[in-house]
Amino acid sequence: MTKPCIRVVSAEIERDGCYLITQRPVHAVLPSLWEFPGGRVRVDEDDSAALVRCLEQRVGAAVLAGERVLEVVHSYDDYNVVLVVYRCSLVDGEPTARSVAAVAWVRAENLVDYEFPGADQNTVAQLLDDD
Repeated sequence: MTKPCIRVVSAEIERDGCYLITQRPVHAVLPSLWEFPGGRVRVDEDDSAALVRCLEQRVGAAVLAGERVLEVVHSYDDYNVVLVVYRCSLVDGEPTARSVAAVAWVRAENLVDYEFPGADQNTVAQLLDDD
């Protein structure tokens, strides 16, 4: 049986040497883990539109999607995730926890202190390699 495949986009947003991360709600799949903000891409939208929608809904901020930084496929027990990370810039609003448990601005070297889902761990590893 083939597992479903979910396309997810995430925003790599850097400000003053820190990266924006969000904590998943306790009732979500992979509860309380940290991740770069973003979400699932709907059938009727492209990656950029999904980023704009998800960042507005989850942290109340408007973003502009830039270059694609990373694309990784990660297999979980019940599904596969194609995670695509884009370098983004904030264009309006200060990120706050709307439909996430928390937001944090974290220096790259301190990201190892936060627990990320498997797919997101690749993004963290690349950031640490790039810095």
